[in-house]
Amino acid sequence: MARIVMKFGGTSVADIVRIRNVARHVKREVDAGHEVAVVVSAMAGKTNELVQWTREASPMHDAREYDAVVASGEQVTAGLLAIALQNMGVHARSWQGWQIPIKTDNAHGAARILDIDGAFLIKRFGEGQVAVVAGFQGIGPDNRIATLGRGGSDTSAVAIAAAVKADRCDIYTDVDGVYTTDPRIEPKARRLAKISFEEMLEMASLGAKVLQVRSVELAMVHRVRTFVRSSFDDPDAPGMGDLLNPPGTLICDEEEIVEQQVVTGIAYAKDEAQISLRRVGDRPGVAAGIFGPLAEANINVDMIVQNISEDGKFTDMTFTVPSGDVDKALAVLKRLKTTIGYDVVQSEAGMSKVSVIGIGMRSHAGVAATAFKALADKSINIRAITTSEIKISILIDGPYTELAVRTLHSIYGLDKQ
Repeated sequence: MARIVMKFGGTSVADIVRIRNVARHVKREVDAGHEVAVVVSAMAGKTNELVQWTREASPMHDAREYDAVVASGEQVTAGLLAIALQNMGVHARSWQGWQIPIKTDNAHGAARILDIDGAFLIKRFGEGQVAVVAGFQGIGPDNRIATLGRGGSDTSAVAIAAAVKADRCDIYTDVDGVYTTDPRIEPKARRLAKISFEEMLEMASLGAKVLQVRSVELAMVHRVRTFVRSSFDDPDAPGMGDLLNPPGTLICDEEEIVEQQVVTGIAYAKDEAQISLRRVGDRPGVAAGIFGPLAEANINVDMIVQNISEDGKFTDMTFTVPSGDVDKALAVLKRLKTTIGYDVVQSEAGMSKVSVIGIGMRSHAGVAATAFKALADKSINIRAITTSEIKISILIDGPYTELAVRTLHSIYGLDKQ
């Protein structure tokens, strides 16, 4: 017998037919004798609808009332799934985040989980009950519902799995695992059997949409073995009930991965913009004077390149931001012109960031050089480069994104079995 947390995303519970299919997945694990908790998202499209309603009611709405409205989507799904399970003879009950309780900070709309006491759910396990928990929400210090931001149900599931010391956290979605790159761009992309927490964190933060970044962070901190699985697979197909190796991708400690590839995957993020400040006075504190106010404006700055002039008196500062934040960033920089002192600010949208990721890069030289040569052979110009121990990120012009992804995927042999 094992303890399993199962999470189902919006497309998996999009209508009653799919909710019944989800119930079959849950019943399979219950019938195998496992203790099961289920975390659900709102039905596909419902959160967007609820958000739109709040905006129509008032563009400048109260964040606490926003949470009260948008949290209702998950509550509906939890109740419907509990009903479907009861109809199949499974002892199930739905619970809202505040009833567990999932305690959060007071940042309504983007709250962070502070604590979950697993005793409530463990008690339910002892009673033979499947607890169906509304994801994406908890209760803040002000005793009001607080939501966790987009993709927050993934975070709810991993946090609950950590709290109850689950043997496994299964994230069911509309894809059947984590791939070496986006199969829509490269048909030769392969599903990975295993990927390390560190690699998945880089993949998620650099453009892969399979899991929310915070959920991967939590899984890594608490060492929660996490499977990414497809809810659209037949619940009764051979191997679906395999406790140790079900179909999908296991996210785990790198010690569990026996055969480590040098490169595990290629991620990409479109809609990046490049901003350059020309002839900035080169003095201590100038970088803090630029990036501090940008951070205070909640603008996510990524790739930073600094060039020093020949006489050492001036520097050019170039960095990237999401295209949607360009106008806000330029407004901040305009206010700073007299205090920072620069000649001109230039911006260019339509960039893409393509990243090469792999824990094997720690012990292999020449990985970056291989990427640079491969892109040069395809006449793809590199605008900026950042590196870490297990990743190389390259900024290129947007129209070359798909070519770059396919080129790098091939050059590192990821298209071979």
